[in-house]
Amino acid sequence: MELKNRGDLAINGLGSSNGGQFNLVTLNGRGTINNDVECHEFECNGLGTVNGNVTADTARVNGNAKFKGTFESEKLTVEGTAKFEKNLNVKNLRVSGKASVGGSVKCEEIKLRGMLSVGEDCEAELFKGEYRFTIGGLLNADQVEIKIYGECKAKEIGGQTITVRQHKGSFISALLKPIFKAQLETELIEGDKIDLENTIAKVVRGNQVRIGPNCQIGVVEYTDEFSQDKNAIVNDIRKA
Repeated sequence: MELKNRGDLAINGLGSSNGGQFNLVTLNGRGTINNDVECHEFECNGLGTVNGNVTADTARVNGNAKFKGTFESEKLTVEGTAKFEKNLNVKNLRVSGKASVGGSVKCEEIKLRGMLSVGEDCEAELFKGEYRFTIGGLLNADQVEIKIYGECKAKEIGGQTITVRQHKGSFISALLKPIFKAQLETELIEGDKIDLENTIAKVVRGNQVRIGPNCQIGVVEYTDEFSQDKNAIVNDIRKA
């Protein structure tokens, strides 16, 4: 994005802007942008609201931000709290704080070490999820890697390689287990190679399927290989 010759926008106290094109946008106080904004870098360290669309090369939310339009970026890092009311389209998404998206998410790479909520579908080439997430539609990625710290939900999950593991936590994590259910819940999991632990699913369909400990599966449909842990429950097994 050729915006280096543009000026910067900085809101350090209580203030607002009508948006526009900038090199650097920084919201350190309580700032509101009332229209679309296009910039090289976007950073929110305070309490920020954007009432229009955002297009940025790189973006970071360390504070608390609300975006009422669509958000597009090459790289987005959320270490604070971010609410996106519409769609989120970024190449690389990192969440170690809390992010919620009202619409859909499209990325090349998602690395989650915090909390993610998506109202519709979530699409990526790589999805690495640690901690907690809720996806209202389809989670679709070539490679899905999930480490379960708490409750994870998706309506459906599809991919080439899908791996779900129970996080081998610390003493503190063990104390929190009665409070937060450490499991994945979904209606359908479909992929080429599937390896599951701590998963509740109605249907699991794949070429190579391993059902590990603490799984509760309604139906498994497989074509090549199938194995089941003694501590897993599968109601029906079908070889295609």
